[in-house]
Amino acid sequence: MELLVASFAAAVALGFPLFRAIHIVPQASAGVVERLGRYHRTLAPGLNLVVPFIDRLKRTVDLREQVVSFPPQQVVTSDNLVVSVDTVVYFQVADPQAATYEIADFLIGVEQLAVTTLRNVVGAMDLERVLTSREEINTELRGALNGAGSWGVQINRIRLKAIEPPVGIQESMERQMRADRDKRAAVLAAEGQKQAAILAAEGHKQAVVLKALGEAEAMVLKAQADAEAKAMRAKGEAEAIGMVFRAIHEGRPDQRLLAYQYLRTLPEIAKGDANKVWIVPSEMAKAIESLGGLFAGKETPAADQPSPSS
Repeated sequence: MELLVASFAAAVALGFPLFRAIHIVPQASAGVVERLGRYHRTLAPGLNLVVPFIDRLKRTVDLREQVVSFPPQQVVTSDNLVVSVDTVVYFQVADPQAATYEIADFLIGVEQLAVTTLRNVVGAMDLERVLTSREEINTELRGALNGAGSWGVQINRIRLKAIEPPVGIQESMERQMRADRDKRAAVLAAEGQKQAAILAAEGHKQAVVLKALGEAEAMVLKAQADAEAKAMRAKGEAEAIGMVFRAIHEGRPDQRLLAYQYLRTLPEIAKGDANKVWIVPSEMAKAIESLGGLFAGKETPAADQPSPSS
């Protein structure tokens, strides 16, 4: 029994130092080892051996990129307005030794550095510039936070999550935005009405011009048709007169025949309301006289001839 207890005590005495000598560091982490109270070395991820009771693992540092959202900060702008700014910082430990020994808590240091830098940057701007220059503020904050490199911390990005002006300023800005939107809507409506009126006037003008052109073309076509009709009618009349003239010429009419045709035409001439005066050529009068004498000569012998009974 005593031998078993002694063996167990010897195993514990040998195993405990061996257990203290083995350290396993997780992936994306680093272990800071001190020897007799001073920095000795940095352990890489995996299985590591140290000297028991001489070396001590002070802390394990996470090497991954970390995202920290700091509480909203009240910042006074250059035009004496208080705005609430909410920031987000993306950082990564680049040197575990410096992050362990150069500052007591690098997270608090980054937060305070970001707050003071934010107040300096935003305090030099007015409210309108603060609300419209987020990227400029981010760039200046990142440049100012590069001082955290002496702590072994690398600032990758910094973003302004929210900028909230006072309630009264927000209401005033909302009223201004509504007024601007109403103004733009009124301008757009006026422009639309103007364009519609211009288009309507242009359409009416084109319609009038096209109507006038159509009427002019119609008048030209009508005049051309009338001229062609008159020409064809004159040509037909000329051809008819020529045919009549040739017929008369071939028939060789005498004055008595012409006088007879004239007498037949007189009733047609008398039908007109304006025909009050008749002009009879002298040759035609002589022909009528001869024609009258002819008719008289034919009737007289018939009157003087004795009857068969006598």
